[in-house]
Amino acid sequence: MTSEICDVVLQGGTCIFPHAISKADIGFINGKISSFNPTIKSATKIINCTNLIVFPGVIDTQVHFREPGLIHKEDLQSGSQAAALGGVTAFLEMPNTKPPTTTCAHITEKVAIATNRAFAHFGFFIGATANNLQELIAAENCHGCVGIKIFLGSSTGDLLLYDQKILEDIFRHTRLPIAIHSEDELRLKEREHIRNQATHPRQHPEWRDVETALRSTKMILQLARKCQRRIHILHISSAEEMELLRQFRDTATVEVLPQHLTLQSPDCYDRLGTYAQMNPPIREYHHQAALWRALRDGVVDIIGSDHAPHTKNEKERGYPASPSGLPGVQTIFPLMLHHFLEGKLSLLHLAKLLSENPANLYGLKGKGQIAIGNDADFSIADIQASSSISADLMASRCGHTPYDGMKLKGKVCMTILKGNVIMQDGVLANKPMGEILDRTKC
Repeated sequence: MTSEICDVVLQGGTCIFPHAISKADIGFINGKISSFNPTIKSATKIINCTNLIVFPGVIDTQVHFREPGLIHKEDLQSGSQAAALGGVTAFLEMPNTKPPTTTCAHITEKVAIATNRAFAHFGFFIGATANNLQELIAAENCHGCVGIKIFLGSSTGDLLLYDQKILEDIFRHTRLPIAIHSEDELRLKEREHIRNQATHPRQHPEWRDVETALRSTKMILQLARKCQRRIHILHISSAEEMELLRQFRDTATVEVLPQHLTLQSPDCYDRLGTYAQMNPPIREYHHQAALWRALRDGVVDIIGSDHAPHTKNEKERGYPASPSGLPGVQTIFPLMLHHFLEGKLSLLHLAKLLSENPANLYGLKGKGQIAIGNDADFSIADIQASSSISADLMASRCGHTPYDGMKLKGKVCMTILKGNVIMQDGVLANKPMGEILDRTKC
């Protein structure tokens, strides 16, 4: 610990350091952590964190903020406001917009849209297609691009890609992190009659069954190992996939979602109808229990939200006409804090899943840990308090949440970006303060 003059001090909080939890005052200079237990009287501003838990800034590595082209559902401003209200300091946004984000020019356009509008720090994925390998290679040097997204299933147009020769070329010739939506598109098409004849979303996980996910995940893991290419597999939903992934720790990192850790089939479909419909689907309790076992065993590396909003009118079209996807960026940290307080994981582990591991996987400079020289990004919570989730309090343009009315242990009370309070006690700052995320070179 050091003592130093600084301009802002976070005082009296219980801090989640990389390997320990302890009380400390944190000093900032120019938005970066400069010291621990500094000289308080020198500070121009003191932020009182007495009796609060100070997390390294939460990074949501999978959001769909729909801009450009689909802003009736969400945009970069409204989505980032929801992020900041939920304690999220940075987000990585997916490429399935209109047009899809498949070129460096598209990334640059998104960066321009987000600049001076985002209430959290931001980075963007470029989407892989059958014919944009040179763009994927060039994206390594595109400011604001954090990774490559591959949809093996559950997408449309150019973003749907499952040709193994093309996938192998991408694995061998690109260097950016690769994130994968793993469902077998051919099996989905073979079983499309199940969806077409369905009358209730309870049949959604029947159509998109475990074999659909497992077959795809097995294929992509074997291909990645053959190419000696690390990959990141998103939103794992089944016990069978988790058992397989235990054997591929040298090849793949793993994401799970709060949706799959919190909601269960068939209850969620009976209560929520199409408001529980997402891809891959929410499955039965034994799958959820397997996800929690894998998380505790260290098989799971990251928790993301897969924030994928649709309007109420779209969701209420009735199954199977209703679109898949649930909002979640505002609730990811509150829900996982609740699960900690229910005894399901430790604070140190939670900080790794939400902050440290995301920063490491995507090479985000200055993020992920409370450490000297890192950015002063913090997600601050009161674990003695309680809270509840309400659709009325959601900033997302979609205006709904599958957790409406849920009572939570703990409360997210402050979000800080580079030393500036962007949210306190449910109130956002008057102006956006999010900045483009910098990556270390591959």
